[in-house]
Amino acid sequence: MTAPAPMPEPSTPPEPRPVRLRWAWWLLAYTSLGVGIVGIFVPGLPTTVFVLISAWAASRGSERLHRWLLTHPRFGKAIADWQAHGAVSRKGKWMATATMLACALIMLWCVPLAWVKWFSIGSMACVCAWLWTRPLPPQA
Repeated sequence: MTAPAPMPEPSTPPEPRPVRLRWAWWLLAYTSLGVGIVGIFVPGLPTTVFVLISAWAASRGSERLHRWLLTHPRFGKAIADWQAHGAVSRKGKWMATATMLACALIMLWCVPLAWVKWFSIGSMACVCAWLWTRPLPPQA
């Protein structure tokens, strides 16, 4: 019979490894968050996409901002669902679809160049189709 393996001695947690270009991730995180905030007030400029980009960049460049975004009452759950499962809530999908539809109608009415209209609307249709292929978050 063999003796059990000795228990490893507790060690200190490893130091966080330095991230290259942390300043660039920090800059992208705060810039994206700023654009997302502007998107609250400017029709056609998305908010959630820029907040998700901000959370992604903050996870590499600003632990403080990343923690703040994950605990934010409005965006925290959506960010956590996206990071953990690549999931988007049904409400989020419907809101994004309605917003893209409204923007498409405004473009049809206001934009004079046909190729700009159809390129933009085609891009929104591709994003919408991709969005609806994302899973729903698991039930709590």
